[in-house]
Amino acid sequence: PVLGFRIGDFAYITDAKFISDESRKLLEGVKILVVNALQKESHFSHLTLEEAIEFADDIHADKTYFTHIGHRMGLHEVVSGELPENMFLAYDRLQLDIT
Repeated sequence: PVLGFRIGDFAYITDAKFISDESRKLLEGVKILVVNALQKESHFSHLTLEEAIEFADDIHADKTYFTHIGHRMGLHEVVSGELPENMFLAYDRLQLDIT
């Protein structure tokens, strides 16, 4: 089980490998989603980047920030350039306006 939070139009989920259909319905249409994306390769306990992108698309998040990124993901600038335009790699000291 994973503990996630939805506060208004903001959702935060970390350490997830699977998110149930029931939970996905509760998260539909969030404006800002922060979700883990550990690496590009499969991992037994965390979403991959591809899985996290698919999840964000599935719930129609306006903007998505990937967190809990491992050092095997690749260079920040390179991976950022590969993401859809409404998805971003989070970074230390990133501040989001969730008002």
